[in-house]
Amino acid sequence: MHRILRTLPALFAFAFVLGAQAKDPKELVIGTSAGPYADQIKLGIKPILERQGYKVKLVEFNDYVQPNFALAEGALDANVFQHITYLTKFAAEHKLALAPLVTIPTAPIAIYSRKHKTLADVKEGTTVALPNDPTNQARALVLLDKLGWIKLRAGVDPIRASEKDVAQNLKKIRLLPLEAAQLPRSLQDADYAFVNGNYALASGLKLSEALVREQISPAYVNLVAVRAADKDKQFAKDIAAAYRSREFLQVTNQHFRDYAKTDYQLALESTK
Repeated sequence: MHRILRTLPALFAFAFVLGAQAKDPKELVIGTSAGPYADQIKLGIKPILERQGYKVKLVEFNDYVQPNFALAEGALDANVFQHITYLTKFAAEHKLALAPLVTIPTAPIAIYSRKHKTLADVKEGTTVALPNDPTNQARALVLLDKLGWIKLRAGVDPIRASEKDVAQNLKKIRLLPLEAAQLPRSLQDADYAFVNGNYALASGLKLSEALVREQISPAYVNLVAVRAADKDKQFAKDIAAAYRSREFLQVTNQHFRDYAKTDYQLALESTK
């Protein structure tokens, strides 16, 4: 029995290799977070790829952890949910050979409230929910610093800022770190909440309802990720080309107008 148990991992690995060899190269499995980035694929990317003969399957995740493991293990061909800062940190920490493929139109992180119509209502004890993952928490803290609610210590790297870097809590607010997916729900209790664009839209919030939105830096523009070994394969080139197409630009203008467009989309618009 012990000998059989010891051989199981090898058998599973062998079965995985056989499955990978048997996989139709025109079958694509793309992982994404539920909401706008899944909608971008459904409305704009999937139709383009299907006309090229691909069969596209979407797998939606409700966290920021499993999509990268699934991609690295070969369960996905690509994923669409993260920015380069998160991808680089996650891949390094978990020793995953993942690579960015192409950037995508991105919904900004923003502050929402169900209790207040203005940021001017902030006072001592005001509760502010924000993401608990390091990269998105840094975005929220930098915006709070710009609003004058807190003061970060001098010289802090804005991409790596954490609660430990809060030098002064100028408005004496209470920070409530939560899983990103839980932030829309936190609006029932918290005075204000930072919500990532994908989770905001998936929960029914509108970008236009935000009390303030970040100006997205290149470090936080979302992207398509693939395994590093696949970056130059034809399917990866076709995915990238679909996002870079004028057809997808039209879809973006029709359905995702409040998103930050990519450099290549802005270049397309300038050559109309």
